[in-house]
Amino acid sequence: MAKQSIANLNLNLLTPLTPEIMSRQATINIGTIGHVAHGKSTVVKCLSGIDTGKFGREKQQNRTIHLGYANAKIFECDNAECPRPQRYRATGSNASDQFPCDRPGCVGQFHLLRHISFVDCPGHETFMAAMLNGAAIMDAALMVIAANEFCPQPQTYEHLAAVNIMNLKSILILQNKIDLVGQVKAEEQCEQIKSFIKDTNAKYAPIIPISAQLNCNMDSVCDFIVRKIPIPIRDFTSKPKMTIIRSFDVNKPGTDADDLKGGIAGGSIIQGVLKVNQTIEIRPGLIFKDNTGQLQCSPIKSKIISLYAEKNTLEFAVPGGLIGVGTKIDPTLTRADRLVGQVLGEAGSLSRIYIEITAKYSLLKRVVGVQSDSSNRSTKINKLSENEVLLINIGSLSTGGRVLRVKSDLVKIQLTKPVCADINEKLALSRRIDGHSRLIGWGEIQTGKEIEPQMDM
Repeated sequence: MAKQSIANLNLNLLTPLTPEIMSRQATINIGTIGHVAHGKSTVVKCLSGIDTGKFGREKQQNRTIHLGYANAKIFECDNAECPRPQRYRATGSNASDQFPCDRPGCVGQFHLLRHISFVDCPGHETFMAAMLNGAAIMDAALMVIAANEFCPQPQTYEHLAAVNIMNLKSILILQNKIDLVGQVKAEEQCEQIKSFIKDTNAKYAPIIPISAQLNCNMDSVCDFIVRKIPIPIRDFTSKPKMTIIRSFDVNKPGTDADDLKGGIAGGSIIQGVLKVNQTIEIRPGLIFKDNTGQLQCSPIKSKIISLYAEKNTLEFAVPGGLIGVGTKIDPTLTRADRLVGQVLGEAGSLSRIYIEITAKYSLLKRVVGVQSDSSNRSTKINKLSENEVLLINIGSLSTGGRVLRVKSDLVKIQLTKPVCADINEKLALSRRIDGHSRLIGWGEIQTGKEIEPQMDM
């Protein structure tokens, strides 16, 4: 792998294809979306070699509950006689950047083309909030549809509506489990898919038949990722900012106090470059009530002691991909995803903290994601009303929100948790319907009521 050096770092010369970047960390986030049990996690494992179901409950229930993540490298053989799509190959993130082609008779070498982070979203309706958190950092999506079921299924509808809201346009459709159906059934479902996507952001998406379980046609997926999904334009020179989607305590029970390690924050860098030994701040940080019962917050300050992209150590980390940031923070504050929804960045440079927001919003015409009739469409969505409680997703934060006022296309919402956010940042609105939170609309923050952070506690 290419070596990194902070001493020789010139931010103005960096690109996502710079060897010392692409060799060690992913530079694009691709989400896997779709209905429960359609094979999203199997697709990720097939491409990356990593099982994203890392929690005991997920293994027992054989379904994704938390956001999963895994990195993969995609290679191309340099032999012009090596045909497509066999000339493409995916491996784990820690593979060498060049190795011999394994196709019989080929004398070419595989060269690294892309380094990708997969964001594996839960497909079950109960975990829609987690999916929306993942959508906030996606640059592209693989929509996985099982060939042995009618299309669309409820969460296929809901997930595609979510990526439409995020205006995600780089989408590939994987017609998975193709080995379980015959050609006639596969072609019938392909027509169902085309009808389903015709009025969405996915209307021009390629439909690729695969069997992830049998590793069948996955080289075609690599081919399309390389040719159809562009690497986003990245901002390397602004002050760094990272959205936190996971946080951990890596210490085992009984660890001696002298051997304790600081907490880990995991997420995707939105802009700028994080460096080892850099002083950072996490906002909103510690959240508490003052003597009058009002919510207050105190940002957490620390220093970066390590940077990782899976098992690859980094001296600096850039936008794109999922990064683990080792800190000196008390691990009890990072344990069990306690920092999810917060923002990490250079001290003194992060956005304001809001406890109330006013957003310009739009509602979907109908509730999606419920199996209520043959078209999987439910009743019309009622207008927002004062004092109703919604689920609000801003970045990777999921929080309750009480509607204070509705006027035309503006809504004022009091948040249950404060949020560190920018003006014009997108948000998703969900409402409790039949016992589940259902996506009903989206908006953009126009203004808000700030909390002045308590810097010294």
